Amino acid sequence: MTRELWKGNEAIAEAAVRAGLEAYFGYPITPQTEILEYLSKRMPELGRAFVQAESELGAINMVYGAACAGVRVMSTSSSPGVSLMMEGLSYIAGTEIPAVLVNVMRGGPGLGNIAPSQGDYNQAVHGGGHGDYQPIVLAPASVQEAIDLMGLSFDLAEKYRAICMVILDGSVGQMMEPAQMPEMRPIQRANWDWATDGKMGKRPRRILSSIYLDPVQEEKLNLRLLTRWKSIQANEVRYKEYYLDDAEYVVIGFGTAGRVALSAVRQARQKGIKVGLLRPVTVSPFPAGVIEQLAGRVEAFLVTEMNSGQMLEDVRLAVKGRVPVEFYGRMGGVVPFPDEILHEIERMASSKLSVDANPREAWLERMHPA
Repeated sequence: MTRELWKGNEAIAEAAVRAGLEAYFGYPITPQTEILEYLSKRMPELGRAFVQAESELGAINMVYGAACAGVRVMSTSSSPGVSLMMEGLSYIAGTEIPAVLVNVMRGGPGLGNIAPSQGDYNQAVHGGGHGDYQPIVLAPASVQEAIDLMGLSFDLAEKYRAICMVILDGSVGQMMEPAQMPEMRPIQRANWDWATDGKMGKRPRRILSSIYLDPVQEEKLNLRLLTRWKSIQANEVRYKEYYLDDAEYVVIGFGTAGRVALSAVRQARQKGIKVGLLRPVTVSPFPAGVIEQLAGRVEAFLVTEMNSGQMLEDVRLAVKGRVPVEFYGRMGGVVPFPDEILHEIERMASSKLSVDANPREAWLERMHPA
């Protein structure tokens, strides 16, 4: 197979098609509109369902209906649009059905701008709709990785009857890179024993709902979801590691921030600083175990994000106060340059750091002195 030049958003769309996407429902919003535009032509060509809904609320509820029927279904949006989908996502989680959602993140809060950001981390990993549930969240750092994770997202959603979100900032969605597409998978509808697929008279009726009026039954659902999540945590953690074998310092970043950090780590290595990079691919489930292991042998961590330090808190929980954790972030759609992160690596390596320091407050003081 040959590599071709693909734009991130269009690559995601084609990868979903080749993964067996049967139905797509979405609404245009920058910087992810190219996904919808691409699928508006591609899906009808293949005799598959495409609907531009009247809103993000309409789109996610169409996803809900198709997922109940056992269809491999997806929607895509960007930050404000995903916020509008939260109620529908909670219904999908409560009904225990598989669905995929792609969020090409932009600057915020509010309407914000159309520049790349990672400000939706907490929404995806710790927030979402109401109730007790946790989605699987994948975070690609390149066009090729986005392609690869699309097929995985559907497989994981169906394996665990869960929501799988793919979060990427606008940089990955808009950039063009050489990438290789997988072969087209045939659509093979699984024989789900829960799907409302219309076989009336041949078996008992199947009814799907997220309504559990009896608190005891609601608690049973919550425990079932939690048990399933424990299995996901045990089996589906994914990450990339670079130069960690002899590292004395570790940078942690996901998506574009992690990709930029890798350039800084390589420059620091050339200067003799023993630093490595851990880039989470699943930010939910989070690779806390590997961070906990690293905390037993390295001197400090530097977390870098395109937000005000949302993943930072997950890192600090994993480190458990054993070594210092530093932070460097850019917000509002600003992408950090490698030399910015290199400067932070050099500062970390040459300073006496305290485990008791608040990394976010120290970063804010450096960024915006009083």
